[in-house]
Amino acid sequence: MKDTILQNWTIVRFIRLLIGIGIIVQAVVLQDLLLGAAGLLFGGMALFNAGCCGTAACAAPARKPGKSINETSYEEVV
Repeated sequence: MKDTILQNWTIVRFIRLLIGIGIIVQAVVLQDLLLGAAGLLFGGMALFNAGCCGTAACAAPARKPGKSINETSYEEVV
């Protein structure tokens, strides 16, 4: 957990953290609970490096070299 928070900081991660902090500040000024939740979401995503492809969670697995792709034949059914 400590490594996730302290390592692999990129410019996009910094921008997400700044957006999250900005949203939280606006939520406090406006006293808006829903906006504060959105700020916590953005800040948490940046802090824990979470997101769709931030941790390569939705990446397709690489094809292993040496494995051939089997040819599939299709037959038309009428």
